[in-house]
Amino acid sequence: MSNPYPLEGLHAVVTGGGSGIGAAIAQALIADGARVTLMGRRLDRLQAQRERLSVDGGPSVELQVCDVADEAGVREAFAAAVKAAGPVDLLVNNAGQVETAPFAKTSLQTWRRLLDVNLTGSFLCSREVLPAMTERRFGRIVNVASTAALKGYAYVAAYCAAKHGVLGLTRALALETARKGVTVNAVCPGYTETDIVAGAIDTIVAKTGRSPEEARAELAAVNPQGRLVDPVEVAASVAWLARRDSGSITGQAIAVAGGEVM
Repeated sequence: MSNPYPLEGLHAVVTGGGSGIGAAIAQALIADGARVTLMGRRLDRLQAQRERLSVDGGPSVELQVCDVADEAGVREAFAAAVKAAGPVDLLVNNAGQVETAPFAKTSLQTWRRLLDVNLTGSFLCSREVLPAMTERRFGRIVNVASTAALKGYAYVAAYCAAKHGVLGLTRALALETARKGVTVNAVCPGYTETDIVAGAIDTIVAKTGRSPEEARAELAAVNPQGRLVDPVEVAASVAWLARRDSGSITGQAIAVAGGEVM
């Protein structure tokens, strides 16, 4: 008989856990028995998610306010998370940010900000957990990248560069840890029902005069299934990679994009 709680006894940290894909991932991990620490920049969002996710008698949900691009802040947040809920067994690097602009109008400030949040954040958080994972000879790191890690998209050059970097980091760490009981994988969602996509729709409406419905349809059309991805679908992939019996899967980039050609 299979274990209904395959992540029981494990402590997971989910960055960007206050909304969207991060919140869905936290819910999936909790359902599988993990203790979860939500990290994010906004305490109010984290508190709202803890209230929604907490179940009487279920695994604990801890909170840590953290900007993943701030080295000192990351170090403090992970130290506090370990003190509150034990060593980190599962890390989901989900925190991310996107901004659209033609390449010629992309400022150095924007370029640096998107690399800091999307790429350096994954580096800093992974660096905090890897030594203890390798010492215990068990750990799972899942980087929530994007189909922008697998192909280019116009008007998001900085975002694509950052997410391609996340995939390179994933593959390099997977090789470094291949014989140390740790797996490192990337999940690459296509356009997903999140605040980021809602913002993209607003931008399309503002710049093209299309209606919100037309803008949404334009994004959904990229998916051969003709729809936006549900955050729950992304979360299911992450939860599968986090399991103890997924130990042979490492260095992979799993597209959750309805068959979009990369």
